[in-house]
Amino acid sequence: MSSTPLAPTCDSAAAIGMSPAKGSRLDGGTLAIVVVTVIIWASAFAAIRAGLKAFGPLELGAARFSIAAVPAGLYLLMTRPALPRLNEVWRFAAGGLLFVALYTALLNLGERTVPAGAAAFIININPIITAVLASFLLGERFGRWGWIGTAGSFSGIGLIALTETMGNEAVGSGAGLQLGWGALLVLGAALCNSITTVVQKPLFARHKALTVSASNMVIGALALSPWLPGAYAQAQTAPLPGLMASLYLGVMPSLVAYATWTIVLSRMPAARASNFLYCAPPLAMLLGYLWLGEVPTVMGVIGGLMALGGVAIVNLKR
Repeated sequence: MSSTPLAPTCDSAAAIGMSPAKGSRLDGGTLAIVVVTVIIWASAFAAIRAGLKAFGPLELGAARFSIAAVPAGLYLLMTRPALPRLNEVWRFAAGGLLFVALYTALLNLGERTVPAGAAAFIININPIITAVLASFLLGERFGRWGWIGTAGSFSGIGLIALTETMGNEAVGSGAGLQLGWGALLVLGAALCNSITTVVQKPLFARHKALTVSASNMVIGALALSPWLPGAYAQAQTAPLPGLMASLYLGVMPSLVAYATWTIVLSRMPAARASNFLYCAPPLAMLLGYLWLGEVPTVMGVIGGLMALGGVAIVNLKR
């Protein structure tokens, strides 16, 4: 929920309190919207890699959310939602600072060295991190299978980092540890997503999901605004593909995909709908190959499948 992008990933939609839809039948129209949503979110990882060829990591984030914040701000002005209570202000602030600004910074910094497909696999363990946090902070049960799945997912991430490090050393760049750190930065982005899920869960009892999302975008854009002048300067000499990638990131994963996802959630139970998001990492890997020519390694694919398999174990056994 890119990118993952400004959207709940895997089963986090249910975790943040979105009500399941009354119906559960998957008709053709709903399936089409699901497919569009998954494709857009999966493409965000390749788009970030493309945008980083024209912008610095923080400048790309500033450009992306300066675009997304405009319609988000207009939405808030037009709908005039209820103002947050004093005890809710910090939850809104956390969403913008963690889920937008810091998440974007860490993901963009990580994707300087981590391929699009590998980054998507790492981000997609967000439900596991959320479950672990919920077990400690909310007292939710997290049994033996949960820890087994968690161990499997983190082992897969370790394999991805090791594989990238070995691959970098193989070409004699002398910066093998950089790729390993890149994977850790992407993992940090997933942690930001999970913390926000837990912190903002109480907001959905009083505020609409789109209100919270729009607020996150505006606050996050303000936090990233110090890098906006640098983004403008880099845009003057940026190649057209990089400019188009930044525009795509601001419009499609940040705005369109979230809107289509809310439509899906209005037609299907959140838990069932979230299962479709497991298609995003393999699709991101395919798009990384088609868009950027990134050829995944065998060990990288194995690590990604281990990470995704751990998520499946946790969800099936909870």
